[in-house]
Amino acid sequence: MLDLRKLRYFLTVAEELHFGRAAIRLHLAQPPLTRQISALETELGFKLFDRTSRTVTLTAQGRSFLPYARGVLEQVELAQVIAGKLAAGTAGQLALGYVSSIALSDLFSQTIQAFAQRFPDVQLTLVECASGSLGAQVADGRLDIGLSRLLPQGEEVQVLSLGDERLVAAVSSDSPLASLPSVNLAQLSAYPVILFPADYGSGLNQTIEQLYRRHGQPLRLGPTGRQITSIIALVAAGQGVALVPTCTQSLMNKGVTYRPLMEGDACAPLLVLTRKEEQNLSIRAFMTVIDEVVRAG
Repeated sequence: MLDLRKLRYFLTVAEELHFGRAAIRLHLAQPPLTRQISALETELGFKLFDRTSRTVTLTAQGRSFLPYARGVLEQVELAQVIAGKLAAGTAGQLALGYVSSIALSDLFSQTIQAFAQRFPDVQLTLVECASGSLGAQVADGRLDIGLSRLLPQGEEVQVLSLGDERLVAAVSSDSPLASLPSVNLAQLSAYPVILFPADYGSGLNQTIEQLYRRHGQPLRLGPTGRQITSIIALVAAGQGVALVPTCTQSLMNKGVTYRPLMEGDACAPLLVLTRKEEQNLSIRAFMTVIDEVVRAG
């Protein structure tokens, strides 16, 4: 295996084409430098330099070998830089899981943008999934961080609350509800509610079911959608109403009107899930960024 130190000596002499000046740059006496170059030539099996008492020039083999030697040293320097960033948590990989209703929020987009700008060497993988599976995927390491609306089962996951997001009613623009400035659950109870599938493990479903139960209103089940976008499409098609986070209003579907809910407790939680005792520095960096975005917002 080639000695990296000898490659550095070779590169310096090739740049200077003078052993004396190269030795000064390397903080080395000239005789040891000459011996190291000779040893490298022996290892390689060919001469690198033609030397006279007055000139030093690269041989044909030396010129051909030079870019490869330079490339090796550049890769070593890059590896050292990346190693330092990995040690500092500013490089690596990060798998972020999220539920579809959170992906529409300003918090989500601003955090992703800020993190990517600050830590460009961290490869961020985004995985959309149901709230019911997020906790398990964080616990077993498939995901590093989860953005959820559902408290996970088990003790392996640490939960940080980022607060609550108000819910609004999405109603068909043809519905009498669309003409009202705001609506309440008593008015909505006359309509089927479009939810995520029951086996989806949706935190938003759980929030809506608990809200109807607290206010003593019957919950009529309508068709289901596996994405927040499909739920809104079903509302536009007149298949029922939906209770969705405020950020969903960015989906300006034709045929859908959003109305505030009168109930003060009509809110959906926003939770960040990580593994307990997690030492991954990239995760800590992401948590710092999302905390800054929450405080700024």
